[in-house]
Amino acid sequence: MEKVRVRFAPSPTGPLHMGGVRTALFNYLFARKHDGSMILRIEDTDQNRYVEGAEEYIMEALAWCGIEIDEGIQEGEEFGPYRQSERSNLYSRYANTLIENGWAYVAFDTPESLQSLREKAESKKETFTYDHKTRHQLDNSLNIGMEAAQKRIDNGDAYVVRFEMPESKTLNIRDIIRGDMHFNSGNLDDKVLFKSDGLPTYHLANIVDDHLMEITHVIRGEEWLPSLPLHVMLYHALGWSTPEFAHLPLILKPTGKGKLSKRDGDKMGFPVFPVEWKTKAGDVFQGYRENGYYPEAFVNMLALLGWNPGTEKELFSMDELITHFDLDKVNKAGARFDPEKAKWFNHQYLIRQSNHDITEEFMPMLKKKGYQPDMDTLTTIVSLVKERVSFVSELWEQTDFFFEAPSEYHQKFRKKAVKNDTPEILQSIRDILAAQDDFSSANLENKVKTWIENNELGFGKVMNPLRLALVGEGKGPHVFDILEILGKEESLKRIDVLLENIQDS
Repeated sequence: MEKVRVRFAPSPTGPLHMGGVRTALFNYLFARKHDGSMILRIEDTDQNRYVEGAEEYIMEALAWCGIEIDEGIQEGEEFGPYRQSERSNLYSRYANTLIENGWAYVAFDTPESLQSLREKAESKKETFTYDHKTRHQLDNSLNIGMEAAQKRIDNGDAYVVRFEMPESKTLNIRDIIRGDMHFNSGNLDDKVLFKSDGLPTYHLANIVDDHLMEITHVIRGEEWLPSLPLHVMLYHALGWSTPEFAHLPLILKPTGKGKLSKRDGDKMGFPVFPVEWKTKAGDVFQGYRENGYYPEAFVNMLALLGWNPGTEKELFSMDELITHFDLDKVNKAGARFDPEKAKWFNHQYLIRQSNHDITEEFMPMLKKKGYQPDMDTLTTIVSLVKERVSFVSELWEQTDFFFEAPSEYHQKFRKKAVKNDTPEILQSIRDILAAQDDFSSANLENKVKTWIENNELGFGKVMNPLRLALVGEGKGPHVFDILEILGKEESLKRIDVLLENIQDS
């Protein structure tokens, strides 16, 4: 196989959707699997839709995901420049080559005249298409001749260059993911290749750049499938060999119906962008990074949207993804996005982090709340509760009682925990705890359990009110671990407060 060269070629028209990130990821995995090169090319020929900051956002998002770029705006290399707007001098040459070779023509039809033709067709319940059936009745060089067309161009008349699609040619195209596909050129229209503003359309620029950058494999979303016959025909018309194509399945809404969009995230409360995006108007769109996801979890989740390794394994490091990735194992059908599964992936990565690392992430959150616990104590607390959370930001909800004594009691749990004999039981437990010089979890558990057994009491009858006193509700880790961390003085104080509360009520 020749040296693999793939490219990710987004348009800087806004933030990078997670579907775009997956396309970049699959290109990256394929390149690394085959010791190839990953190119980032910015396709910014549509200046009307250009959004300031989008280019920087794309690079920031890819870097956060760990997708390394070999050639691009920042990296350079011999195939640059890597912004299409800086390559504009190239495209007119190839547009002219196509005209000279009889594969394209100049068209002067105004937007108004074309709109009139569309409306006329619609009134007859038909569809107007600029193709082999209509082009000979329209305002173009096929009808007026190239000499007359050139005079109009010299006079400043607005024009476009259109591809002259053959009237009836069967195209047999093989896609790595979808297999053999067949198209008839007679069903296709004459697409615009070069616009009146002097810039190419995606179709021409894309083909020229892929050829000049020696791209071997075009891995992109299935929304580009309708353009595939034109792109193959352009390679043929320019006398170039075609790269191999692979069209990735859509990422579907959580319902499984329709393509996942930003609106779905807004409506259902989950991010669809890798990192946060802020508009000039002040709107903020949430990102996975800011929502507390680890980049490794996000990438792992994305990789399994449309790709199946063929095993039950679900957790992959980037290196493992590279080793196992195969385009032949990418599904044709759309992949349904499940927000809860995304959280599951983050949970799996969180619990595999060292307690120390999680503690270092958690500590700044506590400092903002005015607490600065001992690092070793906080590490112990984290070790007790990390299995209960999916994000570091959720640790506060699971640990707040270590820092703040209950100010009120969860009514449902209080009703369950407090019975007529609870004050007497709690007082006995308080006396046992007060008598202990060794306030370790193991010693306290031994003393209290022995007392429970000797008094033939149900375990819940003692532990529920004790947990209520310490935590204020029915959550938290092992009660005796909580006692050890709180210490004797604080633990006894909280038991006293509950006893007083019970007496008052």
